Amino acid sequence: MTYAAAPVAIPQLSLARQMAEIRAEVDATIARALDATAFIGGDAVSSFEAAFAEYCGVARCVGVGNGTDALLAIFRALGVRPGDEVIAPAMSFIATLEPLMLLGARPVLADIDPVTMTLDPSQAAARLTSRTRALLPVHLYGQPADMTPLAALSEQHGLALIEDAAQAHGALYQGRRVGALGMAAAFSFYPGKNLGACGDGGAVTTQDPALAEAMARFCDHGRLTKYEHALAGVNSRLDALQAGILSIKLARLDGWNQRRQQWAERYRLLLEDVAEIALPQTREDRTHAYHQYVLRTDRRDDLARFLAQRGISTGLHYPLPLHLQPACAALGYAPGDFPHAESLATTCLSLPMFAELTEAEVDAVAQGVRAFFGYAAR
Repeated sequence: MTYAAAPVAIPQLSLARQMAEIRAEVDATIARALDATAFIGGDAVSSFEAAFAEYCGVARCVGVGNGTDALLAIFRALGVRPGDEVIAPAMSFIATLEPLMLLGARPVLADIDPVTMTLDPSQAAARLTSRTRALLPVHLYGQPADMTPLAALSEQHGLALIEDAAQAHGALYQGRRVGALGMAAAFSFYPGKNLGACGDGGAVTTQDPALAEAMARFCDHGRLTKYEHALAGVNSRLDALQAGILSIKLARLDGWNQRRQQWAERYRLLLEDVAEIALPQTREDRTHAYHQYVLRTDRRDDLARFLAQRGISTGLHYPLPLHLQPACAALGYAPGDFPHAESLATTCLSLPMFAELTEAEVDAVAQGVRAFFGYAAR
């Protein structure tokens, strides 16, 4: 059965609503930057870096151009080179692996835990070799990965533990923020993130000042002084306009995340009796940031079309696991290698999730799901 889409009444994400809340502050921040003609570096960047480091509970934050470059800076500073292996989950966005492939390293994929959708520590342990240099868990959809066993594994084998925290700004694991759970962490400030810029942006966080300096130097042309360069680096810097906007949003991040958690709980209350779907589950020792609210159902595509007919927009995060991406063909994986990641890819559906949703909208989405599966309204 097919359904004609109606005009979107409930978006999967609305940046316009968020901007309406903070527009006056953003306009003032942009005006100050324009008046000062201070666009690269300066107080706006250093102030945000200090604030975000304090927020995450780490010694240093280095602003960079985007989340992909954040990972690249980490692995370049760690000296990862061709032939080295880094273990990562089979389900994530391609940016998790791109920096490793650009450095000539080999991403070694492992399956995900079917409940949390994050890297399964036992699967990671099974893929260790003498060439393994690091573990790269992804806090997928905003839920922290199972960091305690991964930290024990990294310590036992002398590996770097690196967080891909691009989707989990503000999430907690055993009372600590993501970004402070490993040797270093990479954040993306892509506009749609829980903490998003008005353009590209990213950051790395770490407790190691020497590592922070190495990453900052690499992302600023390997610069020692204005015209003296210690190494061939890249140009990947968080600009002052974005840093100023991010500072405004950082002050609101916890409140925005709490509203996301409120909507997630309401989805759960309204949908928990629908036997044909699996709802997100959060481990008791962590707090989900709900960058995405992803349910699973074997009738994913039909459900998405049915909701679209009601003007409800949904998303897919992600319909193709990493080992089946054309860009990863040289890694040599095949269909069936990571069954939990493949199952998620074919059943995932992201419902509308952003802080500025209304209760009426959340209820309308949930009632749409219930109606599709033949359940009475709640």
